[in-house]
Amino acid sequence: MAEDSKFDQQKGNIKETIGNATGDKDMESEGKKDKNAGKAKEFVDKAKNKTNETIDKFTKGDKK
Repeated sequence: MAEDSKFDQQKGNIKETIGNATGDKDMESEGKKDKNAGKAKEFVDKAKNKTNETIDKFTKGDKK
C-alpha cells in the first residue's frame, strides 16, 4: 500500500507541475488533490502499522 501512496503523490506532483506550467488550473488542482490523497494514505498506513505494533507489544505477553 505504501507504493500506492507514493505513486499518488508523484502523479499529483507531475499533474500540478504541468498544470502550473501550462496555466491549466483544473489540472493543477487535480494534481494537488492526488498529492494530498497520497499523503493521507501514507499517514493512515503509518498509523495502522504503529497501532498493530503497539497491539502486538501488549498481547505478546498474554500468549503463554
